[in-house]
Amino acid sequence: MTTENDPIAQDATRDIADVAAVEVITSAAVHLMSAAAVKCGLAEDAVEKEHLDLDEARKLINALAALVTASAPDIGNQHARSLRDGLRSLQLAFREASVYPDALGEGPGEKYTGAVS
Repeated sequence: MTTENDPIAQDATRDIADVAAVEVITSAAVHLMSAAAVKCGLAEDAVEKEHLDLDEARKLINALAALVTASAPDIGNQHARSLRDGLRSLQLAFREASVYPDALGEGPGEKYTGAVS
């Protein structure tokens, strides 16, 4: 079925066309941050419910760091600063949750952001 004959697809296309790129980027970043926070054990009951998963958190933080670093020049300092702050907090939380922390500059996302300490 093509989108030409599908009113739901047409509505979705029209809706996404009305959303500014900065909103799409920040929304994606917030989803990555939220998932990484849970995987780093920052949710209230993350450890009890076995949500702590540093392997998964590393992947999410790497993706977030790449997104934030690549999009920062385009989304403006106001948006980029808050995303960088959230990213840095997650990187520090990851380091704290790690039994054997990565060397400085080797942690998740640090190849994009530089060493975080």
